[in-house]
Amino acid sequence: MKILLTGGNGQVGFELQRQLCLLGKVLAPTRQELDLADASAVSQWLEAHQPELIVNAAAYTAVDKAEAEPALARRLNAELPAQLADYSAARGQWLAHYSSDYVYPGSGETPWQEQDATGPLSVYGQTKLEGDQAVQGSGCPHLIFRTSWVYSARGNNFMKTMLRLGRERDALKVVSDQIGAPTPARLIAQVTALTLHSLPLTTHHSQAKRSPLTTHPAPAGIYHLAPAGETSWHGFACEIFRQAAVMGEQLAITPDKVATIPTAEYPTPAQRPLNSRLCCQELEHALGITLPSWQEQLALTLREHLG
Repeated sequence: MKILLTGGNGQVGFELQRQLCLLGKVLAPTRQELDLADASAVSQWLEAHQPELIVNAAAYTAVDKAEAEPALARRLNAELPAQLADYSAARGQWLAHYSSDYVYPGSGETPWQEQDATGPLSVYGQTKLEGDQAVQGSGCPHLIFRTSWVYSARGNNFMKTMLRLGRERDALKVVSDQIGAPTPARLIAQVTALTLHSLPLTTHHSQAKRSPLTTHPAPAGIYHLAPAGETSWHGFACEIFRQAAVMGEQLAITPDKVATIPTAEYPTPAQRPLNSRLCCQELEHALGITLPSWQEQLALTLREHLG
């Protein structure tokens, strides 16, 4: 089976390259090999390579910058998924796609469920929602994973920024009224692979075997994907410093020196949702799994990063 993986150099894409190789030959073109912002280039690449499964990990993720570049954000977050979904629909093939907690309005304190009404607060959130809707409306069999607060041992992310600042400074202020679950890219890739293994994926040559870990295929649709538990960015920062110190990392800061500030005191071009809690029961039920805690996943990611 030939698998097109877009965004292969990103945090999630890098981890997906590790996981998807067991399903087939992974084609992960670089930006130099395929400009995803160019619709005609994408069409030509699809025609030339004829992938049998598409996993779309590409996205415009610069949340604040998207406010000034809505056209590019829309191309990558909405038009590209629509294009890939149309290709998949015409061939009856599966498409896996990644979405965001930013499609929700961020109100209240109840974890969002997949069927809840959306209400993006930013260009980034709106374009991600448009991408979801395009995939859903295309008619292709699809998996849309909505996740939150993605980080990993590589790339630019909150965990690595906090470690850098924690080595340099003995005091910090971190937002404490945005609540969600930090999600490592590794977990996203693992769950994606497990879900795809549960599906009756077919190729021109054979039918892929289902994973023995799943008893039945996951239904097509939207799934929330995040670790168990919840925290604030402040809580996340404190846990990063606590665990890193236990692992022997030399830091200038201690968790008690991390002050709390409200979002209102840290203005940004794009508005952030305060409630990014995601209910993941649908995913756990579909796969027969129990998602691990965000603290356990942080420990694994820190060990990988700190060596």
